[in-house]
Amino acid sequence: MAKETPSELGKGTIALVDDEENIRETVGYALRKEGYRVDTYSDGAEAWQTLEEKLPDVAVLDIMMPRMDGLDLCRKLRAKSETLPIIFLTSRDEEFDRVLGLELGADDYLCKPFSMRELVARVKVLFRRLHLADSPRTAAEEKLIDVGGLRLDLQRYTAHWQGAPVQLTVTEFLILNALARHPGHVKSREQLVQEGYPHDSYVSDRTIDSHIKRLRRKLTRTDPSFDEIETVYGLGYRYRQPGASD
Repeated sequence: MAKETPSELGKGTIALVDDEENIRETVGYALRKEGYRVDTYSDGAEAWQTLEEKLPDVAVLDIMMPRMDGLDLCRKLRAKSETLPIIFLTSRDEEFDRVLGLELGADDYLCKPFSMRELVARVKVLFRRLHLADSPRTAAEEKLIDVGGLRLDLQRYTAHWQGAPVQLTVTEFLILNALARHPGHVKSREQLVQEGYPHDSYVSDRTIDSHIKRLRRKLTRTDPSFDEIETVYGLGYRYRQPGASD
């Protein structure tokens, strides 16, 4: 039996897990207005009772919740699926938990208070990635960046290094795109924040360092010799110009 995709089921199903009722109501309303089915849960334990049996297309999880927090729920979801898109909602002072969430495999995070426009944009990107993952590419959709051994597909939000796929979060992809499309040019942390979070003004530029660290880790996991992302101390980061020597 062929696997149904979100496009075949409508716009898809989102599990929204947050112990704040006003967040569940406002976020749920915004996402339903975009045509998604949204199932809401007040904590991780309540959500797991349902999600253990049937996964959603996308999960939006608060981190700090009673009974079972978002980190524990993320672990359980990741044990069932390595590819389920997961977005964390966090408070601005939860940087450690936010980084841990990314280490556990979350696709992205937004800091409270967050832009509803930004959240909807992130969800749309994740669904777009799901829709296009296995669909054939047409000439009109051919939007690729090739820099040395790196290929970025701007339609599917996918990355390949030396032909091997590299699983990136939405933010990681946007930051890598910002660097790779201008190889040799230095991008400041502030510029990369604008590229990675174009609709959200609450993100600290310090988070860019965490994303760069994860990008390097994922790419060196694919190729231990990867060293194309350079730190320019006091300025920011740049993607190495192909053919450039140290």
